[in-house]
Amino acid sequence: MKQRIAFIGGGNMGRSLIGGLIAKGMEPGQIVVADPYGPTLESLQAQYQVHTSSDNADAVRDADVVLLAVKPQELRNVVSSLQEQLVRSRPLLISVAAGILATDIQRWSGGVPVVRCMPNRPALQGCGVTALYANDQVTEASRTVAEQILGAVGTTLWVARESDMDTVTAISGSGPAYFFLLIEMLEAAGQSLGLSAEVARKLAVETAYGSGLMARESKDSPATLREQVTSKGGTTEAALKHLEANNVRAIFSQAVAAAAQRSAQLAKELGG
Repeated sequence: MKQRIAFIGGGNMGRSLIGGLIAKGMEPGQIVVADPYGPTLESLQAQYQVHTSSDNADAVRDADVVLLAVKPQELRNVVSSLQEQLVRSRPLLISVAAGILATDIQRWSGGVPVVRCMPNRPALQGCGVTALYANDQVTEASRTVAEQILGAVGTTLWVARESDMDTVTAISGSGPAYFFLLIEMLEAAGQSLGLSAEVARKLAVETAYGSGLMARESKDSPATLREQVTSKGGTTEAALKHLEANNVRAIFSQAVAAAAQRSAQLAKELGG
């Protein structure tokens, strides 16, 4: 990839993307990072030898791609302050800020093409999944660039409607917390039944890891995999019957719906 990329924000997600891009062969000299926190810039420069700046406008001046990795509540001010320069150079804007509509970012930027992304926290380990949405001004070439950049930290996929990003947020953006809660509950249940904290945690974490790996690599559906583990009259069946009797499916469906509704609400609140 020959594009020059400016990262606005050098926090965890920005750092992960930079590391992933360089690991895949991108030259550090093609990357500039802007952040108001000096130690962050010093750390990034020392680790990756990228260019750094405390001035957003300076960072985006020669950029082909501007990746917006700031907090959602800060995004409007950041983009609006760069509008004149963005209109002049018309880079591709890629936003990883949760909940902010591409239409709002485009308006703040003065009409620059925007790709909105929803990565999740496992991207910090290089094994995330990112959904992307592109507005009508984004060319196929720019879509490819966005896919390559976000693909540096995991799997990517496109959604056709921006409204789908609320569901994406509820499933994969918030999703790691659901799995962490399950691990936490399994660990607590193991301890309540007499296991040590260390043993209970190891069993819960490794079981989650192995199950996820099986689901990812198997051609069978999760339902089929579940059935394969569930022997008639056995221990797994006893546990699953208890969960089903207590409406676990309805509870979980309602929880995910609540997350999606909150995502849509935040978009309205922050879009302004």
